[in-house]
Amino acid sequence: MHWRREILLVAGAASAAALLTALHRRVPADLPLLAVFSTGVSLPLLTRRVLPLTAAATSAVIALAGMAQLHRWEGMLVTMALFCTAVYHRPRRPGLVLAVSTCWILGTGTVMGGEGVPELSSIVIMSVAPVATGYALRLHRDRADQSLRLQRAEAERVLAEERTWLARNVHDSVGHHLTAIRLQAAAARRAPRDAPAEQALRTISDLSQAALTEVRGLLRTLDEHPAAIQPGTADLERLAGRLTSAGRTVTVRRSGTGDALPPAVDHTAYRVVQEALTNAVRHADATEVTVHLRQDDRGLRIEICDNGAPAPAPQAEGRGIRGMRERVRLLGGTLSVGPMDTGGWRVRADLPREGNAW
Repeated sequence: MHWRREILLVAGAASAAALLTALHRRVPADLPLLAVFSTGVSLPLLTRRVLPLTAAATSAVIALAGMAQLHRWEGMLVTMALFCTAVYHRPRRPGLVLAVSTCWILGTGTVMGGEGVPELSSIVIMSVAPVATGYALRLHRDRADQSLRLQRAEAERVLAEERTWLARNVHDSVGHHLTAIRLQAAAARRAPRDAPAEQALRTISDLSQAALTEVRGLLRTLDEHPAAIQPGTADLERLAGRLTSAGRTVTVRRSGTGDALPPAVDHTAYRVVQEALTNAVRHADATEVTVHLRQDDRGLRIEICDNGAPAPAPQAEGRGIRGMRERVRLLGGTLSVGPMDTGGWRVRADLPREGNAW
């Protein structure tokens, strides 16, 4: 199909050159010669993409020869179009194309004799116009390509953010519940055979149902919006109760004002506490964990402290801590995670109420 299109282009250009000459009543006596030169001046169109300047120069030479034989002939329009394509396909060399185009226009005046010498304004227009048009078309195409690349990059960025959001929520919600289930199952397995295990099994059932509910809610948000209804700080006592057992105590304390928090701050605070508690029972083997929420007009400060043994500093933060940092950063807050001088581990997050830094 490509070669057919190219042949049709050459045929159309040759026909246009011949017909325009005929419409101006300049048809020479030798019609075959008109057809030959019209076809010859159009054939370089086949190589306009591979050798654009060579094609334009070849067409210019044929056009000079044709004008010498046919005198007033419109084949030079095809040559001007080729100079336009030469700049379009080789935008880094417009000066060279302009020089060749100017020499060709001056050559047409010499070939046509004194009667056909173009005026200075015509020389400027006929030599500069094709080059300027080709350069403008190339700039337009480059800008369109750049705009398309920016749109694709933006689409990829949005997709990456959605994937990060999904991975973070799956890690925070499902990971926490699975950790609590594992701990309760381990406690039931270590219990004496004559001790009732109904409480541990009931807790496991509740945690499984909660995990299933959060996963279903997460899937619903994929069809709606991440800002759909999510757990908040009002659910922290229930969260602490899930991880409290005979050998572990999780306490939630509140101080300061009790004004309602913005939904984004409220949900982020819940996720930060959830991840911190999960890490405390999974990695630090803490027996006492305290969650302190202090709220004022500026925002919310969260401190989670435990008495577990701090793990050796990893080479890179895990997904959970990275997720906490990302959540806090999106709200313009700060997060610090590390061991305390008195022993144990501390997570502190400052969440501004209205996006103002502390």
